Amino acid sequence: MSRLTAEFWVQAYMTRLRLTDIPAFVVAHGDNTAGAVLVKLNTLDGQAQAYQRSFDLMSGERQWMVLSEGAETEVDEAIKRQRSFDPDLWVIEVEDRAGRHLLDQSGLAY
Repeated sequence: MSRLTAEFWVQAYMTRLRLTDIPAFVVAHGDNTAGAVLVKLNTLDGQAQAYQRSFDLMSGERQWMVLSEGAETEVDEAIKRQRSFDPDLWVIEVEDRAGRHLLDQSGLAY
């Protein structure tokens, strides 16, 4: 299977969120073809989590891993640090009080 472009994956993910009535916004537009993607989950209570794609060393499969979690300001700082050395990085902010991000659903491989 060929690798999806970042832009295509972001559009598909945003559509999936929209169909589930979960608000989400692209807060940093990365490189359309090769940019990595971070997803920030804002639970609207001052807390947040940031997810990044990573390889599972045991299985070799890509999976979403927590990059940072805790106070939203701390998560924002972690994202800012990532963007400082990767300007091609996409950042999507998902806002859901129930903590839904859909990253664990099938069909969202990237």
